[in-house]
Amino acid sequence: MSDPTPAIEVRDLVKTYAGVTAVNEVSFTVARGEVLGFLGPNGAGKSTTMRILTGCMPATSGHAAICGRSVAAHADEVRRLIGYMPENNPLPEDMRVSEYLHYRGRLKEIPRRALGPRLDEVLELCDLKRVRHRIIGTLSKGYRQRVGLAECVLAEPPVIIMDEPTIGLDPHQILIVRDLIASLRGRMAMIISSHILPEIEVTCDRVLIINQGRVVAQGAPAQLRREVLGAARYELELAAGAAGLAALPALLATVEPTLQIVATGAPAEDGFGQFRLAATNPVELGEPLLRALAADGRFRVRALNRLQPSLEEVFLAATKRSWDTVDRKIA
Repeated sequence: MSDPTPAIEVRDLVKTYAGVTAVNEVSFTVARGEVLGFLGPNGAGKSTTMRILTGCMPATSGHAAICGRSVAAHADEVRRLIGYMPENNPLPEDMRVSEYLHYRGRLKEIPRRALGPRLDEVLELCDLKRVRHRIIGTLSKGYRQRVGLAECVLAEPPVIIMDEPTIGLDPHQILIVRDLIASLRGRMAMIISSHILPEIEVTCDRVLIINQGRVVAQGAPAQLRREVLGAARYELELAAGAAGLAALPALLATVEPTLQIVATGAPAEDGFGQFRLAATNPVELGEPLLRALAADGRFRVRALNRLQPSLEEVFLAATKRSWDTVDRKIA
């Protein structure tokens, strides 16, 4: 039977620096094997939260636990349960890749007999075999990032925390990191902070957005689209006479009372016009809309697409909403 204890549990976490609150009553959990994307603008409190979770700095108040163990009370034990890759990962520039990983493996108390095979496995996983004998100081930024990733997963800890793991990587290297995360899903709980939002959407099960030290939104990407943006949006391309175009808003209202035209594009050369539609009700309206247009007889429909908001739009809307709340309080 699987352990129901969350891999990561945070309750009412607060961190202040000289009277400035960097983390303000943050609460969330990460289930075992779950991948959480941790998003926020610069200075939002992401790195501070991750440093508290890894035992690198104490919280001012609140509770943080890794696999049921309090970070404050059992910091040494908690560090054995975490693989941590900070944003600016410090690496010894005078050591060879294999030497460094062997050294880190011994510090992580991996048995000698198991260390050699594990090193080979991690070098293969992170595509580092070709540079295993290279001095770290001679490696490119991308290879250094991969060395940090290899060190992070080396001891197979139950919890992985990565701060900007894909920074400085080219598209091929980003794919390697994506495949690495996919291979670990279900085996390790992960928190991944990144400004590359499409990567977060592809790799993470759930997203948490923080701004000004507070959680402003959290949930699966599809759930956040509904909660933060609300409206379902469509792009419609059709042709109709003047009478049909004049009747279009009324026809849309019969399909869904909140469905309306929010933008009109320039008509194409063949007479088809483009319309951007939005409905507060997020239910699927494509099929009912097509049936209504076809039954009316005044419209020739070329295309109807539901527009999927990007995670970037959700992020911008959530953080703007939190800033608007602060502005109202100040006013």
